[in-house]
Amino acid sequence: MGRFSSYEDRDRVEAEMPFDRRDLPVTLYGFLKDTAHRFPSRPALSFQLLSGANDHATTLSWREFLTRVTQTANLFRSLGVGPGDTVAYLLPNSTETPVILVAGATAGIVNPINPLLDPEQIAGILRETNAKVLVTLKAFPKTDIAQKAAEAVAQAPNITHVLEVDLNRHLTGLKRFIVPLIRPKVTAVHKAQILDFNEAANKQDGTALRFEDVQQDRVAAYFHTGGTTGMPKLAQHKYSGMIYNGWLGGTLLFDETDVLMCPLPMFHVFAAYPVLMSCIASGAHVVMPTPAGYRGEGVFDNFWKLIERWHCTFLITVPTAISALMQRKVDADVSSLKTAISGSAPLPLELYNRFRQATGVEIAEGYGLTEATCLVSCNPVDGLKKVGSVGIPLPYTHVRILNHDDAGNVHECATDEVGEICIANPGVIPGSTYTEADKNHGLFTEDIYLRTGDLGRIDPDGYLWITGRAKDLIIRGGHNIDPAELEDGLLSHPDVAFAGAIGQPDSFAGELPCAYVELVSGSTVTVEELMQHARTHIHERAAIPKYIEILPELPKTAVGKIFKPDLRKLAIIRIYNEVLDGTGASVAEVIDDKKRGLVARLKRGDTVDEAEVARRLGEHTRPWEWV
Repeated sequence: MGRFSSYEDRDRVEAEMPFDRRDLPVTLYGFLKDTAHRFPSRPALSFQLLSGANDHATTLSWREFLTRVTQTANLFRSLGVGPGDTVAYLLPNSTETPVILVAGATAGIVNPINPLLDPEQIAGILRETNAKVLVTLKAFPKTDIAQKAAEAVAQAPNITHVLEVDLNRHLTGLKRFIVPLIRPKVTAVHKAQILDFNEAANKQDGTALRFEDVQQDRVAAYFHTGGTTGMPKLAQHKYSGMIYNGWLGGTLLFDETDVLMCPLPMFHVFAAYPVLMSCIASGAHVVMPTPAGYRGEGVFDNFWKLIERWHCTFLITVPTAISALMQRKVDADVSSLKTAISGSAPLPLELYNRFRQATGVEIAEGYGLTEATCLVSCNPVDGLKKVGSVGIPLPYTHVRILNHDDAGNVHECATDEVGEICIANPGVIPGSTYTEADKNHGLFTEDIYLRTGDLGRIDPDGYLWITGRAKDLIIRGGHNIDPAELEDGLLSHPDVAFAGAIGQPDSFAGELPCAYVELVSGSTVTVEELMQHARTHIHERAAIPKYIEILPELPKTAVGKIFKPDLRKLAIIRIYNEVLDGTGASVAEVIDDKKRGLVARLKRGDTVDEAEVARRLGEHTRPWEWV
């Protein structure tokens, strides 16, 4: 394991040799096989269906993980899946999920799908990828995944087989007998053949692949982006990008003695690559607490005891989880924790400080995106962490801050000048990031650098800071919401003339969706009526606005487009004034600072509790200052 404490360390690793000259496996199966041969008996994956510190857990060693992947890949091939065919899965976490991820990418192209999507969106993805096989849950209490899968497959005639994973095998005692009695009924109206996943896999050879693992790089995964309008975009990932993400973790962060808790379900790149691939590279042990990751029932209440149970060394987390944990006392021995890594959304300074005080552990923030397979930058785990920045670009990742003008000219930004973050690394596939060719137009600069749509700057020490987004996404707790989803839902109301949706600041989720509307002249519709309309016309629960305000007129540009920076200013003023209530301070104005993005400027009343102001606003990620 190499040290990663400075820009010099990063350059030293890069200077050793080009990435493609490193002695690394070509395929994902080869990557796993190497680790299984080095650490056959060490634990690879552990899964708890229930979140208690003494609840039953299922563990696979690296040898067992390889055997299961081999059986499953052979099963997929026996069902007609070739290297260009897609295996989709609609699953929460369990020991089966990482097996299916690696086996699907070995036999064909794997396509993880978010179970929170609507059946129509799931069906759209299944048709777009022309998936042959879908692996999903057998009907189980407290989840509608099996029902959604059945509805989606009915709209995706390309699916020939549905393989069902039964979570009941992860239960013990009386609970295991009760589930079959209360299992929900699913009405399958499709023609696909339904098989029991574990039963079918157990019949296959687990000692060797029954087909050639062709030793060449290829597209082996489709991950959909978080966009929620209509059809999400599908990003393509190659073996080389997956292995690069794992190699980073195995080289810079982890070894076989480390234990990581997985915060998110395995349809998310953060779970699939920085977590799972890093464990495959290093031989570290990944623990999955509940099918929904940290969002599972009781996880936060039992969290510190789970850290103690598994002797976790690395906490992989997201800001919403840190916020929830800081509302609970550290009630266990967490001395095994060495460090924490946070991604998916910006981390408020107050949360960082509180976490360090409670646990003695520092959090290193990082940055990645689905379009780049994942990782881009991270604060050095052993070195200077700049809270609020996303650290320094990782080895073999090249970040440029560029401005593109309307004429197509590209201008390189100076140190600390804000522009669009553009990246090149082994996880970026130039020219074919997305499956649909027309979605790749204009996505690259100089045919190499992926335009991320995020705005940022690089400071004099080489640290990357994200200041906003060129693309308009609302990021709610790491989940991407397309504002068009909200706007289309509201515009379907006959009294709405214009609608502008943005993310309003939130101390827990980072951002929550909110909308500003301009009504048709003479209309008398109320906010309550618009809210009710939104609930019935916006398909995704996470996208339903938390707040709607009717304005006499929405701010617009010279060409009549809604000017969202002004709406963001209104939201910051409103939310921050609510937060500051009783402190003697209030927001005077919000300014657009070239270096920091939108900054709230505060004025003092007659008596001000400045420490309380700092504490409350420290729970948010937006910068602020006194007038």
